[in-house]
Formats: sequence, C-alpha cells, structure tokens
Amino acid sequence: MELEFTDAVFEWRGPAPYHFVRVPEDDALVIQDVAAAVTYGWGMIPVAVTVGGTTMTTALWPKDGTYYVPLKDRLRNAEGICLGDVVTLTLRIEV
Repeated sequence: MELEFTDAVFEWRGPAPYHFVRVPEDDALVIQDVAAAVTYGWGMIPVAVTVGGTTMTTALWPKDGTYYVPLKDRLRNAEGICLGDVVTLTLRIEV
C-alpha cells in the first residue's frame, strides 16, 4: 500500500526531540484498516518513507487518532528539510 500526502514538519519535545509529519485523517483511517496485520507492538506501523530522492525505513507512531511519521536526521539532512517546512512524502506499507 502506498500513500502520498503533504504537510508541515513539526517538532515533538519529548524525552528526545524529534521531527515529524502528521498523517492526514483520511490516510490515517486507511492505515487503521491494516494496522492489526502489520503492527509489531504498541501500535507502531513499519513503513518506508520517501521524501524527494531519499527513502528510509521507520515506524509510524500512533498519536491523537492519527499517526506521526518520524523524519530521521539522515533524511532531513539529505533533503535540506527544516522545522516548519512543508514536505510531500510517500509512505509504503507492506501488507
């Protein structure tokens, strides 16, 4: 399954600060339909995320009725992504 969407990069200031993009509500509902089949625990969903020419593997974080896509430093640095930037990303979930 592939999903593509655009949103702003935000920072979550938890125990370790991290940059994320929020999955839109409609796409979150699609993910929830397959979540039980693909989660590896705690609701985490393994995905491949592509921004520009860079692809990496990560896991979606379930939060506030949607999912957050973490943007690792490697991806942000490769694509020149900063806090507040609006990015288009593609998620690939192996179902």
